[in-house]
Amino acid sequence: MEQGGQRILLTDSQRFDWLRLTRSEGVGPRTFRALVNRYGGARAALEALPSLGARSGKTIVLCSVADAEREMAQAARIDARFVALGERDYPAALAQIADPPPLIALRGAPAILARPAVSIVGSRNASALGLRMTEILAHGVGEHGYAIVSGLARGIDAKAHEAALATGTIAVLAGGHARIYPPENEPLAEAIIERGGAVLSEMPIGWTPRGRDFPRRNRIVSGLSLATVVVEAARKSGSLITARFALDQGREVFAVPGSPLDPRAEGTNDLIRQGASLAADPDHIVSALAPLLPPEPQFDGLSANSPLAPRRKPLWDELDLPDLGADLAAPEFPGWEQASEGPAPDLSPPDSKLLGALSVSPVDIDSLARLVSLPVREVQAALAELELAGRVTRDGLNRVSLPPEPRTR
Repeated sequence: MEQGGQRILLTDSQRFDWLRLTRSEGVGPRTFRALVNRYGGARAALEALPSLGARSGKTIVLCSVADAEREMAQAARIDARFVALGERDYPAALAQIADPPPLIALRGAPAILARPAVSIVGSRNASALGLRMTEILAHGVGEHGYAIVSGLARGIDAKAHEAALATGTIAVLAGGHARIYPPENEPLAEAIIERGGAVLSEMPIGWTPRGRDFPRRNRIVSGLSLATVVVEAARKSGSLITARFALDQGREVFAVPGSPLDPRAEGTNDLIRQGASLAADPDHIVSALAPLLPPEPQFDGLSANSPLAPRRKPLWDELDLPDLGADLAAPEFPGWEQASEGPAPDLSPPDSKLLGALSVSPVDIDSLARLVSLPVREVQAALAELELAGRVTRDGLNRVSLPPEPRTR
């Protein structure tokens, strides 16, 4: 995390605590952010979780010390290291999405994560023309200095990685590093690492991917990238999920047009019809992205107030703890990761003044702050607490409102 040019650097002990917290039951990115911001550090959050769950009538299963030590040992055996959100090697573009993984396990060269990136995704059952087009795009865009990101799947993903081996590519796993999926792409993962690329995952080292883990991976693929290019995709393809994540994250979406008679082109043609940019040549992508390149992306803390479209389906079983009272706004730096000593601070009740000013019609936060005559940061903190408790909702334009009353028959 950067404040005045400074970033955090976790100690080995703090990194171990981060691993335990993120592997604990029900602690997804949102809950992790809330807990660490509220209690000042992962260790204090781990200590507070059992009593916090008890007050909410829940039994919370923490990741044990033994399990965390076992995963650390697994990572060491395959030369993987854990990089925390806010550390220098954590990808700045990924840190900007609504739900960045608190901890990623990384193999390979971290330097490639600092480069601007373009993701290329598509059908597993790709056509020969689709594979050739992927090769042209990945090689051409890579030659302009962009890292090529994909999900190491069969078909388009694998071809994108292969075509960008010489210029640099990043593979994002749906499972753990010790469970490469599909297994036949394990040599490709090793080649990526050997050629100066990187392979990363947010999942436990020994995790075998399940169906719901692939959308989680897809939001990292798009989150690492300035743009996502879809080469071939049927209407229900997982590649379209990646494109939707890219849109949610405010990133560019490109699609390669195809024959209306080919089912593998239905999804990409639909994307173009809905406003995605057409990509038939590497220059179409490079020229469109050139004005968007920032001098250096800046990470602004563990903010929950990113103006993104709402998530369509939950990706995690997050803890629902109305008592949490966490400040999800960006924390103060330096010294963000400092485990507090002594008892946890008292929880403040929801701000009745804000609730009284809200209705089911959305209002932007600045206007709400003016209406109730409170500082914007104080309003953001109170709204974060109310949102965790399910008492307010936030839309894709970062406006807040009261939840609609349930309909009665």
